Amino acid sequence: MITVIIPTYNEEKVLTDCIESLRFQTLTDFEIIVVDDGSTDNTWQLLSEIRNSKFEIRKLRAKHVGAGAARNLGAKSAKGEILVFVDADMTFDKNFLDKLTQPIRNNFSKGTFSKEEVVSNWDNSWARCWNINEGWEEKHRHPKNYPDKQPVFRAILKSEFEKVAGFTPGGYNDDWSLWEKLGYEATSAPGAIFYHKNPSSLGEIFRHAKWVGKRKYKMGFIGYFVALFRVLLPFSILIGLYKSIKSGELRFLIFKVVYDFGILIGILQYMFSGKGAK
Repeated sequence: MITVIIPTYNEEKVLTDCIESLRFQTLTDFEIIVVDDGSTDNTWQLLSEIRNSKFEIRKLRAKHVGAGAARNLGAKSAKGEILVFVDADMTFDKNFLDKLTQPIRNNFSKGTFSKEEVVSNWDNSWARCWNINEGWEEKHRHPKNYPDKQPVFRAILKSEFEKVAGFTPGGYNDDWSLWEKLGYEATSAPGAIFYHKNPSSLGEIFRHAKWVGKRKYKMGFIGYFVALFRVLLPFSILIGLYKSIKSGELRFLIFKVVYDFGILIGILQYMFSGKGAK
């Protein structure tokens, strides 16, 4: 059996689509655990109204502790031998669970990820700007020539997960903590296609960039000052102009200024409050 764990924080607009797309999976022996990570919108009310006869959906509620801690909470209640971690703003090809877990079920791997992560809102110009900024392949949420092993697990044997007590809660990089503790990376699962939205408005871009800015930086305070230097307005404008012309996406200049301002605010908040991303 497989347990799909979905941490959610203020995701009332996308959560229904996520769960609905799981109804059509060709692999049917699975349960869903949704962990509401202290949402302040109507996410919990929405969850209370969701009914499904095809598979079991369980709902848990926690204070806002971050995605890693929310996934750990879901894993404690999981009945499945394989844990699958997805985000509330994802949707899935009908063969996603089958293909993602196949290497594990066939004893070829202890944990997997998928290279076939498609941008689901590519028609939105701000979403395209996000790819340009990240240096990702067109219409996909990763670079070209993506390696066949990665430190972030999308699926893993529950026994392996429990061996290291799950994720180390910590915000921005908590999904890397399994790799750090286990000592091996996830392997690619061919054919596990899923869809993920990029931020699609200037407000979403700013909020997500601010969250990114709250991560821990290498080299301590030196790292923070280097990061601050790189997001100053003159550099944002120069890089924004260059990439706008190069890509033909003229809105990228505006995107870059808003994104870098979000990073700047996130860094400053982290430096003065000591509170990282959740």
